[in-house]
Amino acid sequence: MKDTKRFLLAAVMATGLALSACAPTPGTANPAESGNTTAAEPVDVGIIYSKTGPLAAYGATYYEGLQAGIDYATDGTGVVNGAKINLTYADDGGDPDKAVTAAKDLIGKGYKIIGGTVVSGIALKLAEQAAQNKVLYISGPAATDAIQGINKYTFRSGRQSLQDVATAGSFIDTAGKKVVVFAQDNAFGQSNVAAVKAVLGAKGATVESVLVPDGQELTPFARQLVDAKPDMVFVAWAGATSGTMWQTLSQQGAFDAAPVVTGLGDASTFGAYGEAAAKISFLNHYFPGASGTDVEKKMIAAVEKAGQKADIFTSDGFVAGQMIVQAIKEGGSDADAMVKALEGFSFDGPKGKQTVRASDHALIQDMYQVKLVQKDGAFGPELIKVVAGEDVAPPEKK
Repeated sequence: MKDTKRFLLAAVMATGLALSACAPTPGTANPAESGNTTAAEPVDVGIIYSKTGPLAAYGATYYEGLQAGIDYATDGTGVVNGAKINLTYADDGGDPDKAVTAAKDLIGKGYKIIGGTVVSGIALKLAEQAAQNKVLYISGPAATDAIQGINKYTFRSGRQSLQDVATAGSFIDTAGKKVVVFAQDNAFGQSNVAAVKAVLGAKGATVESVLVPDGQELTPFARQLVDAKPDMVFVAWAGATSGTMWQTLSQQGAFDAAPVVTGLGDASTFGAYGEAAAKISFLNHYFPGASGTDVEKKMIAAVEKAGQKADIFTSDGFVAGQMIVQAIKEGGSDADAMVKALEGFSFDGPKGKQTVRASDHALIQDMYQVKLVQKDGAFGPELIKVVAGEDVAPPEKK
């Protein structure tokens, strides 16, 4: 009898050890190939974005799109391979130091996925944290080209400045012409200057710039732009001062000096151009209704159901949700496996087919030429042309 009891006790202990060895560790999800349908521990995802600060309006649309994207990619469950996605949000307020502090706190708590920010300078800082700590980072609407290929752990869910500029170059032949970039003197503006030199300069344009420091009176800079006698003006501007900037350029005669090309911003800026709207050639990253795809329609419906309206960066949030789900689905909670899951990932996003280029993580996507038209007393975008993603893809970094 004693021998029988010892045998049973040993069998139970052995079974317990085997089950423990097979159980997922806390905070992990089983990769898709495991075939394990047992509920896994939740996967924690940290989102750092501008809930407040000068780009809070952009942060809000990114946030709304992210909710819709995760809901879409998980069929409304918020669960991947049996693991619930737990989202934790941190407000960067447009401050790089605040963003880095938030990132360190989240990573210190074991988070393996970080996403977000609409601020280019912050994206660069978060990319550094991703590389140092070997966690996945999916940047939001931040357009800086500097994060393209910056390290193996950094991706983006939006477009980048090189894609904006290549789309701008689709309007006119700039060979032999002087192109002056009018932009803010920050990471976003400087990135646009570098992109114009890289794209239009390579096509024979002479590129100069007028960079405006934050908080400075705009009039002297607008005069400097006009006095440069450009053949084309490329404006790269973001944030709450957009309306004042356009008003100043109009007052100083910039629209009479040369053709002006710029990116069409969010809906709140549509009325800021005034009579100048008809004189501006608009490149566009996204506006509601731009693609007309089924995915886009579902995104717009989800955002409206939540009581909000889709806008320029809603698609970036939605794509971030799709990428997060893909990373967890194929890579579990292993950062290197998640990187492999996203490299070469091609999917149907709100803008149609979108592809993560494996070599440098550029997100290849269609862009748009649009014009602003007045309807029912309000300005709104009207599609002129879809510019194929392959035609405006950024030069490959290796």
